[in-house]
Amino acid sequence: MLDPLGPAVLGPVTLRNRVIKAATFEGATPGGLVSDRLIDYHLAVADGGVGMTTVAYLAVSPEGRTHADQIHWRPEALFGLRRLTEAIHATGAKVSAQIGHAGPVANGASNGAPSLAPSRAFNPLSMRFHRVPAAADLDRIVGDHARAARYAADVGFDAVEVHLGHNYLASAFLSPRLNRRADRYGGSLARRADFPRRIVAAVREAVGDRIAVTAKMNMRDGYRGGFDLPESVEFALMLEADGHLDALELTGGSSLMNPMYLFRGAAPVKQMAARMPMPALLRVGIRASGHRFFREYEWRPLYFLDLARRFREALSMPLILLGGITDLPAMRTAMAEGFEYVAMGRALLREPDLLRRIAADGSTRSQCIHCNVCMSTIYTGTECHLA
Repeated sequence: MLDPLGPAVLGPVTLRNRVIKAATFEGATPGGLVSDRLIDYHLAVADGGVGMTTVAYLAVSPEGRTHADQIHWRPEALFGLRRLTEAIHATGAKVSAQIGHAGPVANGASNGAPSLAPSRAFNPLSMRFHRVPAAADLDRIVGDHARAARYAADVGFDAVEVHLGHNYLASAFLSPRLNRRADRYGGSLARRADFPRRIVAAVREAVGDRIAVTAKMNMRDGYRGGFDLPESVEFALMLEADGHLDALELTGGSSLMNPMYLFRGAAPVKQMAARMPMPALLRVGIRASGHRFFREYEWRPLYFLDLARRFREALSMPLILLGGITDLPAMRTAMAEGFEYVAMGRALLREPDLLRRIAADGSTRSQCIHCNVCMSTIYTGTECHLA
C-alpha cells in the first residue's frame, strides 16, 4: 500500500507526499491580479505540509471568469503569479494552476461580456441569456487553454489542473440537460466529449513534459438529466486512452444546478444570500427558497469513495480522490482502495497546518465542522469563521 505521507511522482514532478490542496477559490485577486493575501493563503498550507497546493480559479479567457475580480491569463498577471510560485517553492511544496472557462457559471454583467453556454438558457447572475458559442468560439477557447498552460509553465507552476467539472463550460458540454446542440458538439457522448477532449489535448501539446497535467471531472452532476454514470466512466476511459493526463481528480456536483452535492454538510443559505454577489431579485429569491437550490447532503468521511470505486475499477491511470478526507485513516483507506493521491479543501482552510500535525501525530483529527459558511466568503476573501 502506498504511504500517503511518503514521496510521490506526478508526471515529471516529484511531490514530498501524496496530499494535494484542492482548488477552492480564494477571493483574493482584486483587479484580477495576485495579491499578498493570495500568496499568504497558499503559503500557509504549503508551510503546513501539503505536497502540492492548487491555485484557483485562473480563467483562460476574460469572459471565462466567474466575476470580474478574478485572474485571467494575460501578461499583466504573470509577474504576480511568478512571485507566488517562487514563494511556494521556497517551502518545499509544489504548486498547480487550475485553468478553465466558467461558461454558464460566469457572471456576464460583472465581466462586461456575455456568459457562454452550450445551448440557449437564462443566466440569473447577469439577468440575461447566455450566448451560445459557435464552432469558431470553441476553437478560440481551446487555444486559450493552450496559451494559459504555456503561461503557467513559464511562470513556474509545476502542474496545471484542467477544469472539466462543476458545469463550467467543458463540463456543461458533457451534460445532456445543458447541451442540446444539434451540431458536432451535441447528441452522443462522443460528440459532447469532443470539446473537453480537444482542450486536454491542446494543453498537453502546449506544455509537453515540462509540467504535470491533471484534470478535474465530474463523476455525477447531481441533478436529473445531468452527466452521470455510466457515461462519466466512459468519458474517463476516453481521457485515459487519449494519454494526455498524468492524473485525474474525481469530483461531482454543479455550481450551476446543485452546488452542495460537492460540499456536503450544512447549507448556509442565509450567509450566501447576504454575502455572494448577485442581483437584488435573485438575493430575495435565495433568502425565500434557497434550500431548494442549496440542498443539504450529509457529510461523512470519504463521501465520494463509493462512486470513485467505479472509476478505480475501470481505469489504470493515477486517480486523485477528494471528498471527506480530513485525517490519516481516511488517507490510508484511499491508498488501500488504489487511489494514488488525495485532495483536501475545507479542512485546510480551518487548519492550514493540519497535515504537518497529522504527520507528527497520526491520531490528529480535523476541527472542521462542515458548516460551509466559508462558501459565502469566496468573493470577499475566503476564510473559516471559526479559525
